Order: sequence, then C-alpha cells, then structure tokens
Amino acid sequence: MSVTLLEIFDFIGTVAFAISGAITGIHKKMDIFGVNILAIVTACGGGVIRDIIMGNFPPQMFINPFYVLVAAIVANIVFAIMYFKKTIPEKFSGIYEKGLFIFDTLGLAAFMVDGIMIGANFRYSENLFLLIFLGFTTGVGGGVLRDVLSNQMPAIFVKHVYALPVIIGGIVMVGMHDIIHTWNIPMVSSFILVILLRVLARHYRWNLPKVNY
Repeated sequence: MSVTLLEIFDFIGTVAFAISGAITGIHKKMDIFGVNILAIVTACGGGVIRDIIMGNFPPQMFINPFYVLVAAIVANIVFAIMYFKKTIPEKFSGIYEKGLFIFDTLGLAAFMVDGIMIGANFRYSENLFLLIFLGFTTGVGGGVLRDVLSNQMPAIFVKHVYALPVIIGGIVMVGMHDIIHTWNIPMVSSFILVILLRVLARHYRWNLPKVNY
C-alpha cells in the first residue's frame, strides 16, 4: 500500500506543479517552449535537488522520464486551453493567483510526502532531520526554480508562510512514524495538514514578520 500511496502523491505533485509552472510561464508571456521548460523544471526540479543531496546519481528524472513526459503533456494542455481562450470573463480575473495558490499547495503537500518517503526508502529512515529536509527540499525546490527562471522573488521568502507548512508537515510525518511505526497514516495526515495550513494562512493572511522601512 505504501508504494501505491507514494506513486499517487508523486503523480499529484507532478501534475500540480506542472500546472503551476505552466500558469506562471503563460502569465510571464513565455512562448510554448518556455512554458514547457518552466512546467518541467517546476515539476521535477525539487526531485533533482533531493537526489543530489542523497547522492543518487543520475537523478531519477533522467533514469525514468515518465514524470517529465507527464509534466510536458500537462503544460501543453494548459497552454492550449489558454491559447484558444481569447477572453477571460471578469469574474475569473483573479484566476492566475488563485490557480497558482491551489496547484502550489497541492504540489507542496504531495512532494513533501514524496521527498520523505524516498529518503526513507533510500536507507535514511533513521535520520529524522535529513528526512524532514528532503521533504522540505522536494516540496519547495521546484517552486524556487520556477520563480528564479521567471524573474520574480521566490514565494518561499515572501508570502503566506509558503515553506513553514512543509516543515511542520514533515515534522508531523516523521514524528508519527516514529510513534506508530507505519508510513500510511502519517503520509495522508501530513498531506492534509500542509493543505490546511496553507488554506488557513491565505484566508487569515498569515505572514511571517518582515522589516518594513
């Protein structure tokens, strides 16, 4: 069951972040090639960083390009929809921000789970700090690369406690596993927790302190 759940989270994260990357690319007026590259980098970049940290060479995206293909297909579907949709109704004027939030949140939650599980399966199940860091890196890595390539401040540093829910979810996930010695319940629980924290942060406009001058 763990393998099946991991594959589900991997697929959810890939699709969600591919949509997020494609939306950003379209918003930044990139052509179809740029949209595809941004979607693939967003969907697979966090996993590449995770594999480099673990010393897993070459990274999985180059050994099994299935998720690269999934990201490209999703990117082209999003591009086609937006390309042939000549006008956006006024009530959907905020679709970019809302869409980015929704798919970013799903991607963060799914890839946080994915990063921790891959680290655990790779022989690091006893190194709790490393597992949390792998979950964090896998969750936020693709979004950071997306923002850098699209010439904007990475969201991890500026809004809606973007990264904090991933850290909290990772701590809860490895903590629950340490207590009940199974991964299934912690995987689902921490996935839901990250989504809940992100939704609450957006609704109540929670942000970490900043120096304003």
